Amino acid sequence: MRPSSSTPSLARLPALIIGLALSVSVSFAIAADTLPDIQRLMKQGQMPQALEKVDAYISTKPKDAQGRFLKGLILTEMARPADAIAVFTKLTEDYPELPEPYNNLAVLYAQQKQYDKARTALEMAIRTHPSYSIAHENLGDVYAKLASQAYDKALQLDSSNSVTQSKLSLIRELISTSTKPGVKPSATTTKPATEPVKVAAAEPAKPAAAPQPPAVIVAPVAPPAKPVEKATEPAKLEKPAEKPPETKAASSAPAKPVATDSAVQDEVTKSLQGWASAWSRKDVKGYLSHYASDFQTPNGMPRKTWEAERTQRIDKPGKLQVSIDEVRISLAGDKATVKFRQHYNSASLKTTASKTVVFVRSGGKWLIQQERVG
Repeated sequence: MRPSSSTPSLARLPALIIGLALSVSVSFAIAADTLPDIQRLMKQGQMPQALEKVDAYISTKPKDAQGRFLKGLILTEMARPADAIAVFTKLTEDYPELPEPYNNLAVLYAQQKQYDKARTALEMAIRTHPSYSIAHENLGDVYAKLASQAYDKALQLDSSNSVTQSKLSLIRELISTSTKPGVKPSATTTKPATEPVKVAAAEPAKPAAAPQPPAVIVAPVAPPAKPVEKATEPAKLEKPAEKPPETKAASSAPAKPVATDSAVQDEVTKSLQGWASAWSRKDVKGYLSHYASDFQTPNGMPRKTWEAERTQRIDKPGKLQVSIDEVRISLAGDKATVKFRQHYNSASLKTTASKTVVFVRSGGKWLIQQERVG
């Protein structure tokens, strides 16, 4: 499992779930000079001083989600899980749309072997943010541990059951092989960590870091390249009368222009840009029009339910800006896989994340068929 974290310069503290690897995601952006000072104190191991400073910061901004989230991280490092749980729980109550506090609650519960509570918290994180890949991965780890406990209990009741013994061995092997050495994030504070980090299962948990506030200008699109056209002159035949009628008709009609990969990529990028622009304008109808009729909704929920949830999240008071950059496109016929970095900036949340969106050509437009983080 991976805790969500809030400072790129801090080493990640692994969390112990009896052989389950904890993973780290990056979400919160730093928006005040005080918070980097607190991060510096954390990096130096001065947790009491960091806690005192973050408490002072929160006293001036009691509703600031970033400061409160950082306090939860400090309390986690100070081995005060009950206090950290209280902070993250209150964050879920005040900001139910944020998935990261749910994720970190799950990590803390898992450390205490309260796997049912960890599962519930992760399911809430996924319901809040269906494409939150870290929560899905962590939920898989929790299910693996619950399965291990269930098989172990079954063997206590019937130790001769060889099938159950085999299943338990497989689960334990899966848990043991999922653990990897800890990795530290980049030391710079100008680049957010974007890749999930596997951490050793023999150390206490330390969530990591948040990205800088993103630029809010949608990435410019290069002008589309002109399509390469085939010759429009009909082929000349020495004996046209001897040719079959259909061949002659085909040769006399001008060929349609063939779009180059560059032109197609420009079309896909424009569609991606239009999607981000509609989102920023809170144009819910325009935003939803960028999704194909066969869009794969999270967890297979009904399309109307998904659209209602998206409408509720987008149509909230306050400014909203979504920008994209580092766009990479892979083409395969009428399908385009687009990887990019998404910068989200609202009144209550600033995040940067790597995303993958699969577009399909439908009715002359490029529409979103799949969407996921990472």
